[in-house]
Amino acid sequence: MIAFRSVLYLVGMLLNAMAVAMVIPIGVELFIYKTRGWEEFSFSFFLTGALGSLLAMANRSPGRIELKVREAFLMTALCWIITPLFAALPIYWSDLNLSYLDSWFEAVSAITTTGSTVISNLDKASKGVLLWRSILQWLGGTGIILMALIILPTLRIGGMQLFRSEFSDKSEKILPRVTQISSAITSIYVFFTVACFFALFVAGMQPFDAVCHAMTTVSTGGLSTKNTSLAFYDSLSIEIITIFFMLMGSLTFVLFIRLWHGNASALFKDAQVRVYFGILFWFIVIVFFWTWSFLGMSAPKALRESIFSVVSMSTSAGFTTIDYTLWGSFPCVLLLLLSIVGGCTGSTAGGVKVFRLQVLVKVTQSHLRQLRRPHGVYIPIYQGQKIPESVASSVLTFTTLYFFTAFCLTSLLTLFDLGMMDAFSASIAALSNTGPGVTKAVGPMGSLSFLDGGAKLLLMAGMTLGRLELLTIFVLLMPSFWRS
Repeated sequence: MIAFRSVLYLVGMLLNAMAVAMVIPIGVELFIYKTRGWEEFSFSFFLTGALGSLLAMANRSPGRIELKVREAFLMTALCWIITPLFAALPIYWSDLNLSYLDSWFEAVSAITTTGSTVISNLDKASKGVLLWRSILQWLGGTGIILMALIILPTLRIGGMQLFRSEFSDKSEKILPRVTQISSAITSIYVFFTVACFFALFVAGMQPFDAVCHAMTTVSTGGLSTKNTSLAFYDSLSIEIITIFFMLMGSLTFVLFIRLWHGNASALFKDAQVRVYFGILFWFIVIVFFWTWSFLGMSAPKALRESIFSVVSMSTSAGFTTIDYTLWGSFPCVLLLLLSIVGGCTGSTAGGVKVFRLQVLVKVTQSHLRQLRRPHGVYIPIYQGQKIPESVASSVLTFTTLYFFTAFCLTSLLTLFDLGMMDAFSASIAALSNTGPGVTKAVGPMGSLSFLDGGAKLLLMAGMTLGRLELLTIFVLLMPSFWRS
């Protein structure tokens, strides 16, 4: 029997935490900028806090809460589905005059660290709303890392059980080591955010913009306070700082814990990190030669734009300094592939993840060798470990489901007057939590406000599915999940 009370209690506590987070934009609007923007956040604070408190009090258990596998599935899905409904309220009640659907879209995009937006003119948005979007992305980024390192290995999603012995308890229960892992990850996450803020401030950003961009950079979310994203600043130093912290956000955070405990070589010996940086290097080289040779950019500018665009798309941050859709089809296809690959497991980045692609390559190599020599024994090895069949099967299931979902989303989006390439690009951007697509209609220099309501709902579903690694949601649709 599923312990619904425990799940609802934790959801209520999460809503309370979100209500507390709303106090920050209230204070900014009321005491710093002295505008009336604090009112919509106050209404949202009381409504969210009241419901969260009711849920928590009604489902409080005198004993210790222990989540098993089914409860973990349900709680993880509910957290990312319910919280955007309330996070959208301050945006809906703001002076932007957005519909609730558009406000909900903005909240889903922020919490899933996707970075798509339906706000066509950010200059009209209040400081509280701009800060709130950044806070949502920052909180979403923390939740993603904890989910990837604590929940997913135990749930055996997408091959993450390969990390189970190291990051999770070996029993069916999920909570024994949560406190140690979450506190270490949160400390590193906060450190990167503070360091990014000071670096951006020294580089020339205003304090408010530096705070917002620090949160959306470390979380690889990519929401900006400017309509033209980082192109507004046209600053090499700001771009270098952003590149560095986007990369930090896209690496497995447990490696930073090892670094903190004195294992200086952990980051550089990790097979996933080495392959990831190798992918980045070769894509940067290819895009550089294209923009330099075929588009006639000067070598310094071509290198600068190539590095930033490749890193931004691969980390799923989606910050932009140039409209890369003007470069032609070839580099746009490369950037699309990068957004599909994504970053490393246990990071804030989206996409299929480098680890899963490595497992697929190793298993494919073993299978091809077996075909060549049927009597031979070929065991796929990943970083010195035998890849179990359960991991290979899980990775194959995830990857197949990813592309099947992308196909379905693309097909459904074409029903709303989107061309096939626009629909495919938007689908990948949603599932990989990248934000901007690689076509003019859904590209980096505009908003998605022109989309039909049905298309927005589909993209919101895609963002949530991609952020929750697909299987977390799809398993809830199975009748057997709900049986005792």
